[in-house]
Amino acid sequence: MKTKLTLRLEKELIEKAKEYSSKRGESISKLVEKFFYAVAYEGSEITPTVKRLKGFVKNTKLSEEDYRKFLEEKYL
Repeated sequence: MKTKLTLRLEKELIEKAKEYSSKRGESISKLVEKFFYAVAYEGSEITPTVKRLKGFVKNTKLSEEDYRKFLEEKYL
């Protein structure tokens, strides 16, 4: 069952979210739903695929935190 949720955010953030959602062809509601789903069901765990790839690129100093930051910047 879907229900309505009201969020209060900075105006500039809302405008950026609208631009982003327009470029992706998805509604802001769908983007928020995907984010909540990831938080609720996947948590902050690195996916099994990424765990298998860990160490694939040698001589890098990337950490799990770097990966999380990358995903936040890419998808939020």
